[in-house]
Amino acid sequence: MYFYIIGLAVALTLLTNFGLNNYLELFLFLKTDVGFQYPALENTYLLHKEWWRVITPTFLHFSMTHLVFNCLWIYILGSKIEELDGRSIFFFIFITSSIVSNVAQFLWTQQILFGGLSGGVYGLLGYCFIIELDGNKGRYSLPEALYLFMFIWLLIGFTGILSVFGFGNVANTAHLVGMIAGFILGFITKYSLKI
Repeated sequence: MYFYIIGLAVALTLLTNFGLNNYLELFLFLKTDVGFQYPALENTYLLHKEWWRVITPTFLHFSMTHLVFNCLWIYILGSKIEELDGRSIFFFIFITSSIVSNVAQFLWTQQILFGGLSGGVYGLLGYCFIIELDGNKGRYSLPEALYLFMFIWLLIGFTGILSVFGFGNVANTAHLVGMIAGFILGFITKYSLKI
């Protein structure tokens, strides 16, 4: 399943030419080509019923580094979760974390130009972190330094310093909310399925 997610991310990123052509509008969180109407949730989801937009920003990337970095994390985390917990759990965690993080990113910033697998990646990371607490330490063979790095990266993102070093605008809200969603799903899975 993770392979298809990576493939879709690569395909949509190339189709939109890293966000530089007109195809990008088809995949943004809100519909923008509605005449003189201001892009709004009502126009997109109720009037035009373009529900795919709640997930499609997840697959958009705006630089090669952005795409490669996120696909690498999907491969690392996705392959481990699929192998040990099953495809359905992996897919549910990824989709849920991605949708929740996209909605939160829009609601917090009111911006529609955002994208990336990282909300889902942080959801997967949060899930693994919770599952590995207590008796399952080492289940996914992820070093503790990896968790520490990703948590520090999240905190650094909120300082704004990453844009100074050429990383562009980082969807920090999506990262944080994705991770929280992963924590919650990890707790639910751990104590309901006894993983």
